[in-house]
Amino acid sequence: MPVEEKEQKNNNRQRKIRSYVRREGRFTPSQRLAFESLWPVYGIDKTTEQWNFEKLFGRQSDVFLELGFGDGRVLKTLAARHLENDYLGIEVHRPGVGRVMRELNEEGLMNVKLTAEDGMDVLQQNIGADSLAGLLIFFPDPWHKKKHHKRRMIQPEFSHMAATRIKPGGIFHLATDWEDYALQMLEVLSLEPLLENSGEENSFIERPDSRPLTKYEQRGLRLGHGVWDMVFRRKETA
Repeated sequence: MPVEEKEQKNNNRQRKIRSYVRREGRFTPSQRLAFESLWPVYGIDKTTEQWNFEKLFGRQSDVFLELGFGDGRVLKTLAARHLENDYLGIEVHRPGVGRVMRELNEEGLMNVKLTAEDGMDVLQQNIGADSLAGLLIFFPDPWHKKKHHKRRMIQPEFSHMAATRIKPGGIFHLATDWEDYALQMLEVLSLEPLLENSGEENSFIERPDSRPLTKYEQRGLRLGHGVWDMVFRRKETA
């Protein structure tokens, strides 16, 4: 095998498997205007340095991070309900980020910051250890085909890294409408030594009022789809 071809094959093996597919789509004029004009207010540019939450938000507060905020309904609802907290949102679909920034601005919500980067990279590079009051991951891509299960976000390595970013007593809240993924999530998190189930051992919980219903979820419930929630807590240090 030629050296160049061998090196290319090695590089292909080393490429990180993404937990999402970037479906960029087209910006509407209002989304593009919002993205460009409001990014200095709500946006966080890509950096390899850890973020200083006090500088980002201009105060000391509990900070919650939603990874993959979709239409932003949960993020906006939580931010409006809990003005004493600050919220970080990660979403790779930039037109959607533009729309959510416009809505945040219209509602006068200033306790939210957004980024349009890969959530795994952000957690690893930008979020300090023991810094989050909560990490929220709702309805991540289930990669429902068995051959694609390796692309699912909730795997032992990721879950351990994510748990280290949550401060003792903080929460790791997940929800999915795919039962086999729910069972995988529950198994992975139950085996993580830094976490403990807030409900009964090896069990799910009823959706807490703290998690607003999403439009997607409401449609699924009308069709009879199940939804599984789990809330784990970062164990207190000894």
